[in-house]
Amino acid sequence: MTSRVPDILFSATDPLLGEFSLRTLDPVADGSLLHRWLTHPKAEFWMRQDARPHDIVREYSAIAAADDHDAFLGLHRGTPTFLVERYDPAEVELKGLYEAVPGDVGMHFLTAPTETRISGFTRAVIRTVMEFLFADPAVRRVVVEPDVRNTAVHALNAMVGFVPEREIDKPEKKALLSFCTRDQFIAAGGTKA
Repeated sequence: MTSRVPDILFSATDPLLGEFSLRTLDPVADGSLLHRWLTHPKAEFWMRQDARPHDIVREYSAIAAADDHDAFLGLHRGTPTFLVERYDPAEVELKGLYEAVPGDVGMHFLTAPTETRISGFTRAVIRTVMEFLFADPAVRRVVVEPDVRNTAVHALNAMVGFVPEREIDKPEKKALLSFCTRDQFIAAGGTKA
């Protein structure tokens, strides 16, 4: 019996890099891949450096079972290359730390470690993620809370329209609370979803 490949939920084409797509993450089938990505030094801000494979499977199984948090595997030309988490920031990550408004959605993303650098790749990934999120007409604003020290992701966020609001103290880090509305994303060169 062959295992079923999860359906593609969203795809977008970058004019230079080709097709990017997202499918629902399978915590068990994708667990070893995620473990490699999340324990790599490149993923230091995800704070999973000491996680064991079963820790990752357990964590993403809990996300898959949650009503207010989900995870997706991102593909570039059919090959897994990035991870996306979507969550309700009023219930997950930012509960009680900011004033949520209807239409808010939280987001995390991680590109896989690689030996081969592709110019513009991470920018294409975050644009794809934002297009995916804004494809839902109920989403009015994307909320992120990266570590204040993660200057690389702050620059990427700015490229797609995020505006920092303030630093906040979370239990695990000092974070830069930032927002991007649909109009800000479009003004930064994003496509209308």
